Amino acid sequence: MYETRVLSGMRPTGALHLGHYHGVLKNWVRLQTEYPCLFFVADWHALTTDYEKPGDLQKSGLEMTIDWLASGVDPNQATLFIQSHIPEHAELFLLLAMMAPLGWLERVPTYKDQQEKLADKDLTTYGFLGYPLLQASDILIYRAKYVPVGEDQVPHIEFAREIARRFNHLYGRESGFEEKTKAAVKKMGSKKARLLNELRTKFLQQGDAEALKRAHALLDEQQNLPRGDRERLYGWMEGTGRRILAEPEALLTEASRLHGLDGQKMSKSYGNAIALREEPEAVAKKIRTMPTDPARVKRSDAGNPDVCPVWPLHLVYSDAARKDWVRKGCTTAGIGCLECKQPVIDAVNAELAPIRERAQAYLDDPTLVKNILADGGERARKLATETIRDVREAIGTHYA
Repeated sequence: MYETRVLSGMRPTGALHLGHYHGVLKNWVRLQTEYPCLFFVADWHALTTDYEKPGDLQKSGLEMTIDWLASGVDPNQATLFIQSHIPEHAELFLLLAMMAPLGWLERVPTYKDQQEKLADKDLTTYGFLGYPLLQASDILIYRAKYVPVGEDQVPHIEFAREIARRFNHLYGRESGFEEKTKAAVKKMGSKKARLLNELRTKFLQQGDAEALKRAHALLDEQQNLPRGDRERLYGWMEGTGRRILAEPEALLTEASRLHGLDGQKMSKSYGNAIALREEPEAVAKKIRTMPTDPARVKRSDAGNPDVCPVWPLHLVYSDAARKDWVRKGCTTAGIGCLECKQPVIDAVNAELAPIRERAQAYLDDPTLVKNILADGGERARKLATETIRDVREAIGTHYA
Protein backbone atom coordinates (compact mmCIF):
# COMPACT_ATOMS: atom_id res chain seq x y z
CA MET A 1 0.00 0.00 0.00
CA TYR A 2 1.28 3.45 -0.90
CA GLU A 3 0.34 4.76 2.55
CA THR A 4 3.56 3.29 3.93
CA ARG A 5 5.93 4.64 1.27
CA VAL A 6 9.02 6.56 2.35
CA LEU A 7 10.49 9.21 0.07
CA SER A 8 13.79 11.06 0.39
CA GLY A 9 16.21 12.77 -1.93
CA MET A 10 19.55 14.56 -2.08
CA ARG A 11 20.86 17.30 -4.28
CA PRO A 12 23.66 15.99 -6.52
CA THR A 13 26.74 17.17 -4.65
CA GLY A 14 29.16 14.55 -5.98
CA ALA A 15 31.09 12.24 -3.67
CA LEU A 16 29.69 12.13 -0.14
CA HIS A 17 31.43 12.25 3.24
CA LEU A 18 31.07 10.66 6.67
CA GLY A 19 28.60 13.34 7.75
CA HIS A 20 26.21 12.18 5.03
CA TYR A 21 26.75 8.57 6.03
CA HIS A 22 25.94 9.09 9.70
CA GLY A 23 23.26 11.73 9.12
CA VAL A 24 21.32 10.19 6.21
CA LEU A 25 22.60 7.01 4.59
CA LYS A 26 22.65 4.74 7.65
CA ASN A 27 19.03 5.76 8.21
CA TRP A 28 18.12 4.96 4.59
CA VAL A 29 19.71 1.53 4.89
CA ARG A 30 17.55 0.83 7.94
CA LEU A 31 14.36 2.24 6.43
CA GLN A 32 14.62 0.16 3.24
CA THR A 33 14.13 -2.97 5.34
CA GLU A 34 11.00 -1.55 7.01
CA TYR A 35 9.12 0.32 4.26
CA PRO A 36 8.84 0.60 0.47
CA CYS A 37 11.42 3.36 -0.10
CA LEU A 38 12.07 5.76 -2.96
CA PHE A 39 15.38 7.66 -2.97
CA PHE A 40 16.06 10.19 -5.70
CA VAL A 41 18.76 12.48 -7.09
CA ALA A 42 17.21 15.94 -6.76
CA ASP A 43 18.87 17.55 -9.77
CA TRP A 44 16.12 20.11 -10.40
CA HIS A 45 16.46 21.27 -6.81
CA ALA A 46 20.13 22.03 -7.47
CA LEU A 47 18.99 24.64 -9.99
CA THR A 48 16.87 26.55 -7.46
CA THR A 49 20.01 28.03 -5.89
CA ASP A 50 22.67 27.37 -8.55
CA TYR A 51 21.01 28.01 -11.91
CA GLU A 52 23.94 30.18 -13.07
CA LYS A 53 26.62 27.57 -12.36
CA PRO A 54 24.93 24.18 -12.02
CA GLY A 55 28.15 22.27 -12.60
CA ASP A 56 28.15 18.78 -14.08
CA LEU A 57 24.87 17.51 -12.65
CA GLN A 58 25.11 14.15 -14.39
CA LYS A 59 28.60 13.41 -13.08
CA SER A 60 27.75 14.65 -9.57
CA GLY A 61 24.56 12.58 -9.51
CA LEU A 62 26.34 9.39 -10.53
CA GLU A 63 29.13 9.94 -8.00
CA MET A 64 26.58 10.47 -5.26
CA THR A 65 24.61 7.37 -6.27
CA ILE A 66 27.77 5.27 -6.13
CA ASP A 67 28.20 6.34 -2.52
CA TRP A 68 24.56 5.42 -1.79
CA LEU A 69 25.11 1.95 -3.17
CA ALA A 70 28.48 1.53 -1.48
CA SER A 71 26.91 2.52 1.84
CA GLY A 72 24.38 -0.30 1.63
CA VAL A 73 21.38 1.22 -0.14
CA ASP A 74 20.04 -1.79 -2.02
CA PRO A 75 18.31 -1.30 -5.41
CA ASN A 76 16.53 -4.62 -4.84
CA GLN A 77 14.88 -3.16 -1.74
CA ALA A 78 14.61 0.54 -2.58
CA THR A 79 13.78 2.44 -5.77
CA LEU A 80 16.60 4.78 -6.88
CA PHE A 81 15.99 7.34 -9.63
CA ILE A 82 16.74 10.80 -10.97
CA GLN A 83 14.13 13.52 -10.39
CA SER A 84 14.37 15.10 -13.85
CA HIS A 85 13.75 11.72 -15.52
CA ILE A 86 10.19 11.73 -14.15
CA PRO A 87 8.35 14.60 -15.93
CA GLU A 88 5.27 14.05 -13.73
CA HIS A 89 7.13 15.87 -10.93
CA ALA A 90 7.15 18.98 -13.11
CA GLU A 91 3.53 18.60 -14.20
CA LEU A 92 2.27 18.28 -10.64
CA PHE A 93 4.45 21.25 -9.63
CA LEU A 94 2.83 23.32 -12.41
CA LEU A 95 -0.72 22.28 -11.51
CA LEU A 96 -0.21 22.87 -7.78
CA ALA A 97 1.28 26.28 -8.56
CA MET A 98 -2.10 27.32 -9.95
CA MET A 99 -3.71 26.97 -6.50
CA ALA A 100 -0.80 27.54 -4.08
CA PRO A 101 -1.27 30.89 -2.26
CA LEU A 102 1.73 33.18 -2.68
CA GLY A 103 1.67 34.02 1.01
CA TRP A 104 2.18 30.37 1.95
CA LEU A 105 5.42 30.25 -0.02
CA GLU A 106 6.70 33.54 1.39
CA ARG A 107 6.06 32.35 4.95
CA VAL A 108 8.13 29.15 4.68
CA PRO A 109 10.87 29.74 7.32
CA THR A 110 13.75 28.75 5.06
CA TYR A 111 12.81 31.32 2.39
CA LYS A 112 14.27 34.37 4.13
CA ASP A 113 16.80 32.30 6.05
CA GLN A 114 18.38 30.96 2.86
CA GLN A 115 18.35 34.39 1.24
CA GLU A 116 20.46 35.67 4.14
CA LYS A 117 22.80 32.66 4.22
CA LEU A 118 23.29 32.57 0.45
CA ALA A 119 23.59 36.30 -0.09
CA ASP A 120 26.22 35.73 -2.79
CA LYS A 121 23.69 33.97 -5.03
CA ASP A 122 20.76 35.30 -7.03
CA LEU A 123 17.72 33.94 -5.21
CA THR A 124 15.23 36.47 -6.58
CA THR A 125 13.71 33.85 -8.87
CA TYR A 126 10.37 32.10 -9.06
CA GLY A 127 12.24 28.79 -8.92
CA PHE A 128 13.70 29.59 -5.52
CA LEU A 129 10.41 30.93 -4.16
CA GLY A 130 8.69 27.78 -5.44
CA TYR A 131 11.27 25.39 -4.03
CA PRO A 132 8.96 24.17 -1.20
CA LEU A 133 6.21 23.55 -3.75
CA LEU A 134 8.56 21.49 -5.93
CA GLN A 135 9.53 19.54 -2.82
CA ALA A 136 5.85 19.02 -2.03
CA SER A 137 5.30 17.75 -5.58
CA ASP A 138 8.17 15.28 -5.18
CA ILE A 139 6.42 13.84 -2.15
CA LEU A 140 2.80 14.02 -3.30
CA ILE A 141 3.40 12.51 -6.74
CA TYR A 142 4.26 9.21 -4.96
CA ARG A 143 1.62 9.61 -2.25
CA ALA A 144 4.41 9.01 0.24
CA LYS A 145 3.39 8.55 3.84
CA TYR A 146 6.73 9.30 5.50
CA VAL A 147 9.53 11.73 4.71
CA PRO A 148 12.67 11.42 6.86
CA VAL A 149 13.79 14.94 7.81
CA GLY A 150 15.52 16.85 10.57
CA GLU A 151 13.69 19.35 12.78
CA ASP A 152 14.56 22.26 10.47
CA GLN A 153 12.73 20.64 7.54
CA VAL A 154 9.46 19.91 9.36
CA PRO A 155 7.83 23.16 8.10
CA HIS A 156 8.37 21.90 4.54
CA ILE A 157 6.46 18.71 5.31
CA GLU A 158 3.66 20.70 6.95
CA PHE A 159 3.54 22.86 3.83
CA ALA A 160 3.14 19.73 1.69
CA ARG A 161 0.31 18.56 3.97
CA GLU A 162 -1.46 21.91 3.60
CA ILE A 163 -1.08 21.82 -0.19
CA ALA A 164 -2.52 18.28 -0.34
CA ARG A 165 -5.38 19.31 1.94
CA ARG A 166 -6.16 22.37 -0.19
CA PHE A 167 -6.07 20.35 -3.41
CA ASN A 168 -8.39 17.68 -2.00
CA HIS A 169 -10.78 20.34 -0.72
CA LEU A 170 -10.89 22.10 -4.10
CA TYR A 171 -11.06 19.08 -6.38
CA GLY A 172 -12.18 16.14 -4.26
CA ARG A 173 -15.90 16.92 -4.41
CA GLU A 174 -16.67 14.87 -7.48
CA SER A 175 -20.16 14.63 -8.90
CA GLY A 176 -22.21 11.99 -7.10
CA PHE A 177 -19.68 11.70 -4.26
CA GLU A 178 -22.24 10.81 -1.57
CA GLU A 179 -23.91 8.11 -3.68
CA LYS A 180 -20.57 6.60 -4.71
CA THR A 181 -19.42 6.60 -1.08
CA LYS A 182 -22.56 4.82 0.14
CA ALA A 183 -22.13 2.20 -2.56
CA ALA A 184 -18.48 1.72 -1.55
CA VAL A 185 -19.42 1.21 2.11
CA LYS A 186 -21.92 -1.50 1.16
CA LYS A 187 -19.20 -3.42 -0.68
CA MET A 188 -17.45 -3.95 2.68
CA GLY A 189 -20.30 -6.04 4.08
CA SER A 190 -22.76 -5.09 6.79
CA LYS A 191 -20.52 -5.80 9.82
CA LYS A 192 -17.52 -3.81 8.60
CA ALA A 193 -19.75 -1.08 7.20
CA ARG A 194 -21.38 -0.63 10.62
CA LEU A 195 -17.98 -0.46 12.32
CA LEU A 196 -16.71 2.10 9.81
CA ASN A 197 -19.77 4.28 10.41
CA GLU A 198 -19.22 4.10 14.18
CA LEU A 199 -15.56 5.07 13.83
CA ARG A 200 -16.44 7.95 11.51
CA THR A 201 -18.98 9.29 14.01
CA LYS A 202 -16.42 9.12 16.83
CA PHE A 203 -13.87 11.04 14.79
CA LEU A 204 -16.17 13.72 13.38
CA GLN A 205 -18.20 14.32 16.54
CA GLN A 206 -15.59 13.70 19.24
CA GLY A 207 -12.33 14.29 17.41
CA ASP A 208 -11.19 10.79 18.35
CA ALA A 209 -7.87 10.42 16.48
CA GLU A 210 -7.60 6.76 17.49
CA ALA A 211 -10.94 6.08 15.80
CA LEU A 212 -9.63 7.60 12.57
CA LYS A 213 -6.49 5.48 12.83
CA ARG A 214 -8.57 2.32 13.29
CA ALA A 215 -10.77 3.30 10.34
CA HIS A 216 -7.72 3.75 8.10
CA ALA A 217 -6.45 0.34 9.15
CA LEU A 218 -9.84 -1.18 8.38
CA LEU A 219 -9.86 0.39 4.92
CA ASP A 220 -6.31 -0.75 4.24
CA GLU A 221 -7.47 -4.34 4.78
CA GLN A 222 -10.19 -4.09 2.10
CA GLN A 223 -8.20 -5.39 -0.84
CA ASN A 224 -11.42 -6.10 -2.78
CA LEU A 225 -12.26 -2.39 -2.94
CA PRO A 226 -11.18 -0.53 -6.10
CA ARG A 227 -8.62 2.20 -5.45
CA GLY A 228 -11.11 4.96 -6.32
CA ASP A 229 -13.62 3.68 -3.76
CA ARG A 230 -10.96 3.42 -1.10
CA GLU A 231 -9.89 7.03 -1.70
CA ARG A 232 -13.49 8.20 -1.48
CA LEU A 233 -13.86 6.44 1.86
CA TYR A 234 -10.65 8.00 3.22
CA GLY A 235 -12.06 11.44 2.41
CA TRP A 236 -15.53 10.57 3.69
CA MET A 237 -14.05 9.40 6.99
CA GLU A 238 -12.33 12.76 7.45
CA GLY A 239 -15.38 14.80 6.43
CA THR A 240 -13.91 15.92 3.10
CA GLY A 241 -14.23 14.76 -0.48
CA ARG A 242 -12.29 12.08 -2.25
CA ARG A 243 -8.67 12.01 -1.10
CA ILE A 244 -6.64 12.43 -4.27
CA LEU A 245 -3.33 13.45 -2.71
CA ALA A 246 -2.18 11.81 0.52
CA GLU A 247 -0.94 14.02 3.36
CA PRO A 248 2.65 13.06 4.25
CA GLU A 249 4.14 12.89 7.72
CA ALA A 250 7.62 13.89 8.87
CA LEU A 251 9.72 10.97 10.02
CA LEU A 252 12.07 12.77 12.38
CA THR A 253 15.70 11.74 12.15
CA GLU A 254 18.43 12.48 14.64
CA ALA A 255 21.01 15.02 13.56
CA SER A 256 24.38 13.50 12.80
CA ARG A 257 26.60 13.45 15.88
CA LEU A 258 29.65 13.37 13.66
CA HIS A 259 31.60 16.63 13.63
CA GLY A 260 34.14 17.71 11.06
CA LEU A 261 37.89 17.70 11.54
CA ASP A 262 37.78 21.18 13.06
CA GLY A 263 34.86 20.54 15.40
CA GLN A 264 32.30 22.27 13.15
CA LYS A 265 29.61 20.54 11.11
CA MET A 266 31.26 18.31 8.53
CA SER A 267 31.06 19.93 5.09
CA LYS A 268 33.07 19.90 1.88
CA SER A 269 32.76 23.68 1.73
CA TYR A 270 34.45 23.94 5.16
CA GLY A 271 37.31 21.71 4.07
CA ASN A 272 36.86 19.57 7.18
CA ALA A 273 35.35 16.40 5.71
CA ILE A 274 36.42 12.80 5.25
CA ALA A 275 35.05 11.37 2.00
CA LEU A 276 33.46 7.93 2.02
CA ARG A 277 36.03 6.68 -0.49
CA GLU A 278 39.01 8.39 1.11
CA GLU A 279 42.14 6.24 1.01
CA PRO A 280 43.39 4.90 4.37
CA GLU A 281 46.60 6.95 4.25
CA ALA A 282 44.64 10.15 3.54
CA VAL A 283 42.27 9.42 6.43
CA ALA A 284 45.20 8.88 8.78
CA LYS A 285 46.90 12.09 7.67
CA LYS A 286 43.73 14.17 8.10
CA ILE A 287 43.03 12.88 11.60
CA ARG A 288 46.67 13.10 12.74
CA THR A 289 46.78 16.77 11.74
CA MET A 290 43.50 17.65 13.45
CA PRO A 291 43.68 20.53 15.95
CA THR A 292 43.43 19.49 19.59
CA ASP A 293 42.99 21.22 22.95
CA PRO A 294 45.04 24.44 22.59
CA ALA A 295 46.04 24.13 26.25
CA ARG A 296 48.18 21.08 25.42
CA VAL A 297 51.20 22.87 24.06
CA LYS A 298 53.61 20.18 25.27
CA ARG A 299 53.16 16.43 25.66
CA SER A 300 53.33 16.83 29.43
CA ASP A 301 50.50 19.39 29.53
CA ALA A 302 47.13 18.12 30.75
CA GLY A 303 44.16 18.66 28.45
CA ASN A 304 40.37 18.77 28.43
CA PRO A 305 38.56 16.42 25.99
CA ASP A 306 35.43 18.56 26.07
CA VAL A 307 37.17 21.36 24.12
CA CYS A 308 39.07 19.08 21.76
CA PRO A 309 37.71 18.43 18.22
CA VAL A 310 38.91 14.82 18.44
CA TRP A 311 36.64 13.99 21.38
CA PRO A 312 33.35 14.12 19.37
CA LEU A 313 34.83 11.46 17.07
CA HIS A 314 35.49 9.25 20.08
CA LEU A 315 31.85 9.73 21.12
CA VAL A 316 30.84 8.15 17.81
CA TYR A 317 33.55 5.54 17.31
CA SER A 318 34.75 4.49 20.78
CA ASP A 319 33.18 2.22 23.37
CA ALA A 320 32.85 3.16 27.04
CA ALA A 321 36.22 1.68 28.02
CA ARG A 322 38.02 3.54 25.25
CA LYS A 323 36.35 6.83 26.15
CA ASP A 324 37.36 6.37 29.80
CA TRP A 325 40.94 5.73 28.65
CA VAL A 326 40.90 8.89 26.53
CA ARG A 327 39.44 11.11 29.23
CA LYS A 328 41.78 9.87 31.94
CA GLY A 329 44.83 9.93 29.69
CA CYS A 330 44.12 13.42 28.37
CA THR A 331 43.33 15.08 31.70
CA THR A 332 46.43 13.59 33.35
CA ALA A 333 48.73 13.92 30.34
CA GLY A 334 49.06 10.16 30.48
CA ILE A 335 48.66 9.91 26.69
CA GLY A 336 49.67 12.21 23.88
CA CYS A 337 47.38 13.58 21.18
CA LEU A 338 48.68 11.19 18.53
CA GLU A 339 47.96 8.23 20.84
CA CYS A 340 44.46 9.59 21.37
CA LYS A 341 43.87 9.91 17.60
CA GLN A 342 45.05 6.45 16.58
CA PRO A 343 41.92 4.54 17.72
CA VAL A 344 39.79 7.00 15.72
CA ILE A 345 41.94 6.46 12.64
CA ASP A 346 41.56 2.70 13.00
CA ALA A 347 37.80 2.92 13.55
CA VAL A 348 37.14 5.27 10.62
CA ASN A 349 39.22 3.16 8.24
CA ALA A 350 37.45 0.01 9.44
CA GLU A 351 34.09 1.67 8.69
CA LEU A 352 35.18 2.91 5.26
CA ALA A 353 36.86 -0.31 4.10
CA PRO A 354 33.65 -2.13 2.99
CA ILE A 355 32.31 1.09 1.48
CA ARG A 356 35.44 1.51 -0.64
CA GLU A 357 35.27 -2.13 -1.64
CA ARG A 358 31.61 -2.00 -2.72
CA ALA A 359 32.17 1.26 -4.59
CA GLN A 360 34.94 -0.19 -6.74
CA ALA A 361 32.60 -2.36 -8.83
CA TYR A 362 30.57 0.71 -9.82
CA LEU A 363 33.67 2.78 -10.49
CA ASP A 364 34.98 0.02 -12.76
CA ASP A 365 31.69 -0.18 -14.65
CA PRO A 366 29.59 3.04 -14.46
CA THR A 367 26.88 1.47 -16.64
CA LEU A 368 25.84 -0.54 -13.56
CA VAL A 369 24.83 2.69 -11.84
CA LYS A 370 23.08 4.05 -14.94
CA ASN A 371 21.09 0.84 -15.30
CA ILE A 372 20.05 0.90 -11.64
CA LEU A 373 18.82 4.49 -12.01
CA ALA A 374 17.05 3.67 -15.29
CA ASP A 375 15.27 0.66 -13.76
CA GLY A 376 14.34 2.69 -10.70
CA GLY A 377 13.09 5.49 -12.92
CA GLU A 378 10.73 3.11 -14.71
CA ARG A 379 9.28 1.89 -11.42
CA ALA A 380 8.97 5.41 -10.04
CA ARG A 381 7.30 6.70 -13.19
CA LYS A 382 4.61 4.02 -13.02
CA LEU A 383 3.68 5.27 -9.56
CA ALA A 384 3.85 8.92 -10.62
CA THR A 385 1.67 8.24 -13.65
CA GLU A 386 -1.09 6.81 -11.45
CA THR A 387 -1.17 9.95 -9.34
CA ILE A 388 -1.03 12.41 -12.22
CA ARG A 389 -3.89 10.58 -13.93
CA ASP A 390 -6.07 11.03 -10.83
CA VAL A 391 -4.99 14.69 -10.56
CA ARG A 392 -5.88 15.36 -14.20
CA GLU A 393 -9.26 13.70 -13.79
CA ALA A 394 -10.01 15.74 -10.67
CA ILE A 395 -9.03 19.04 -12.29
CA GLY A 396 -10.56 18.24 -15.66
CA THR A 397 -7.45 18.12 -17.85
CA HIS A 398 -7.71 14.41 -18.54
CA TYR A 399 -8.88 14.17 -22.13
CA ALA A 400 -10.00 10.66 -22.98
